[in-house]
Amino acid sequence: MRLVLASQSPSRRMLLEQGGVTPVLHPAHIDEDALIASLGDAEPADVVAALARAKATAVAGEHPGDVTVGCDSMLLLDGTLHGKPHTVEATIDRWRAQRGREAQLLTGHAVHHRGEWYAETVSTTIRFGDASDADIEAYARSGEPLECAGAFTLEALGSWFIDSIDGDPTSVIGLSMPLLRRALYSFGLDASSFWD
Repeated sequence: MRLVLASQSPSRRMLLEQGGVTPVLHPAHIDEDALIASLGDAEPADVVAALARAKATAVAGEHPGDVTVGCDSMLLLDGTLHGKPHTVEATIDRWRAQRGREAQLLTGHAVHHRGEWYAETVSTTIRFGDASDADIEAYARSGEPLECAGAFTLEALGSWFIDSIDGDPTSVIGLSMPLLRRALYSFGLDASSFWD
């Protein structure tokens, strides 16, 4: 039995590898914008949960008997969900809006095994540092935050600009390891059985 990660996120892969697991990488290709639009005025936690489940669903059928994990993260700031900025300009704008402020990073998780699901959304409070304009621009131009929910990382260069968090740090990086443990237990599986 293997653990299948329905993601191409290097941060999620890193968390699993640091936790002793070499995952099968099978990125899911879904139309996130269309799915979000179809959800209308859904609660923010329900949006990230639906994205995570869609990713896991897209991949799980090809891996019967394995455990498939789908995740999605978005930043909730002023009642609006923000995903990946994709461009330097959007990253700079996002950081100018969020510096010195507090927001919630929501990470939806959907874990599938033999027809059963374990789904949960983790919310972690992020306190952004009051970064200078020069640092915001340098961080954006580094490329690191362009493909990250909320335009930041907790590790690497982003560590300079996050003052504190309340919650699960692995969830902020992209995959809650404690949640994954609970999901495995719900299926009658042990975390250690996936260790290399």
